[in-house]
Amino acid sequence: MFSPGERATLRDELIASARADGRIVGAALTGSAAAGREDRWSDIDLAFGVAAEADFKKTIADWTERMYRSHEAVHHLDVFRGATLYRVFLLANTLQVDLAFSPAPEFGAIAPSFRLLFGTASEQPATKTQGPVELIGLGWLYALHARSSIARARVWQAEYMISGLRDHVLALACLRNGVLAVQARGIDSLPADATGAAADALVRSLDLAELSRAFKAATVALLVEIEFVDPQLAARLTSAIRELAGG
Repeated sequence: MFSPGERATLRDELIASARADGRIVGAALTGSAAAGREDRWSDIDLAFGVAAEADFKKTIADWTERMYRSHEAVHHLDVFRGATLYRVFLLANTLQVDLAFSPAPEFGAIAPSFRLLFGTASEQPATKTQGPVELIGLGWLYALHARSSIARARVWQAEYMISGLRDHVLALACLRNGVLAVQARGIDSLPADATGAAADALVRSLDLAELSRAFKAATVALLVEIEFVDPQLAARLTSAIRELAGG
């Protein structure tokens, strides 16, 4: 297990390496540390701008080799946003290190948690997040599949669909309460009245009767959140959603 001191030391080393790498024309601290919310379990999040004249793939390959050779990376995965590559490393001490590589014109803040360390950042469009109408649509879509899964006695699929429905209900509650909905980051800041209904929708066993009970609770919670978003839409959806869960 890594210590906060080890995390801080490694982050400083990576920033120093970026300053010394002529291909890196900008660097920023991102994530919880940039937002002042770092705790014992936080990871390292850094964003790098890569010079236009540099070989983008070679730059990433060299940094990847450094992470394995010098910092005990054991695996990594890639996430893409436009031309930006987020390479996420798992270290042997279980520390997560997220390094974002952007062509210089795409290097800039896409969220408030961005603190420029050196170089110049370009203004970037904010990351698109799911809005309430999209979350509502996904909610009833999960409900449809939950119903058919229960009817087919496909209990694991039913649990998955009910949990997905519940997650979208909670995302709607996050938006309503002004906390982060992405990856449940604000979910523990929700008031009890927002989480209570979702708690009733937790699946406690794979028994079909229990799955049906949890499913019905999830649909009730969904209708409550839809009412907050758009009462007219709630009126149109209520009958169909109630029928999905058996009335």
